[in-house]
Amino acid sequence: MSHQKLLEYALPILMLGLALVLWEAIVRFYDIQPYVLPAPSLILATLFKDWRTLLGSLEVTLSITFEALAAAVIGGVALAILFAQWRLVERAFFPFAVVMQVTPIVAIAPLLLIYLSSGAAVLVCAFLVAFFPILSNTTLGLSSTDHNLLDLFQLYRASRWQQLIWLRLPDALPYFLGGLRIGGGLALIGAIVAEIAAGSAGQGAGLAYRIVEAGFRLNIPRMFAALLLISVAGIMIYLLLTAVSYALLHRWHDSARRRET
Repeated sequence: MSHQKLLEYALPILMLGLALVLWEAIVRFYDIQPYVLPAPSLILATLFKDWRTLLGSLEVTLSITFEALAAAVIGGVALAILFAQWRLVERAFFPFAVVMQVTPIVAIAPLLLIYLSSGAAVLVCAFLVAFFPILSNTTLGLSSTDHNLLDLFQLYRASRWQQLIWLRLPDALPYFLGGLRIGGGLALIGAIVAEIAAGSAGQGAGLAYRIVEAGFRLNIPRMFAALLLISVAGIMIYLLLTAVSYALLHRWHDSARRRET
């Protein structure tokens, strides 16, 4: 690894370390109380002390996030295929998808808690947030196929489903993976927002519920510890989906080169 590459990776880590050291120094120098601003060392100690409770909540939040993401992938891709095959279906249903996307999830979550259980409401909120990026990106990819290749398939009398399977779906893969990376982070955000709404109503078991619970008890170090786990979970989800995208796109580029030759 070159010195330039090493510096690119080391610089953000160094800046993060300096920020944590400065934070710790300010808290100790001004003797700031933990219920106002806990020191990083206290947050880390609280994370280890409450690890079992926070780990259980993390598992709940992550399970909801991945279930919602899986449902968004299945629903988004299926609806995008319908949009690509029948334009009237796209004109009929795409405005509803846009309305769901532009409506703030903070406003939807309390309404869902009236009609659904807390777990189902959180799952639906996470699904709604992750659904639109996957739907819109996949729809864009399916409609961006090279028209010359489409004419070639039609020249050989390929059916619409053959065009979809052998041409349009492979060409839409980069668009779908871009939507997947966006949807993964948004699914976590949707789950957290819904858990906060559920926690305010005294329901829930995820990390956001632990934040609300700790806030009511003025246990600020636990709030920061739960927030730290949420941040780490979001980073890991992004890195996981980026790795999946890289692996699939690498194979996609290889197959594209073989088609050109």
